[in-house]
Amino acid sequence: MDAKNVDPPGPENQNKATVNALYKAVAIGDATTVAGIVASDLEWWFHGPQNCHYMMKMLTGISSPTAFKFEPRRIDAIDDCVIVEGWEGAQIYWVHVWSLKDGLITQFREYFNTWLTVTDFRSCLSSILLWESHPKAVGKRSLPELMLAI
Repeated sequence: MDAKNVDPPGPENQNKATVNALYKAVAIGDATTVAGIVASDLEWWFHGPQNCHYMMKMLTGISSPTAFKFEPRRIDAIDDCVIVEGWEGAQIYWVHVWSLKDGLITQFREYFNTWLTVTDFRSCLSSILLWESHPKAVGKRSLPELMLAI
């Protein structure tokens, strides 16, 4: 294996690996693995059409893995957050923001058909753009825009 293609060890890459393991477990309906990765008191936020709570329904066992297929197209880690982006055709676009603490997912933010910008406002002098949606399949379609400040 080429060393250039391997993520170096570190908390951000460990968090990405945890979130990757979650998507794999959800895809096959492995509730035991999901329970070991997600905190029992998971904080959840949702923005989008009310009929699109697909991931939360899968995490709680309300729906099966066949109800909606989450295929991550892009995964990025920023501090203790892992941002996952995916789309299916021109009508379905989603972003998940997972917050982890000590290797356990403690917070989940789901944005469905919403353009997301993540900005660092910790500096009093300016804000820094950390991440922005790139839904290649939605073309010129208009999406509501939200900003997540960290």
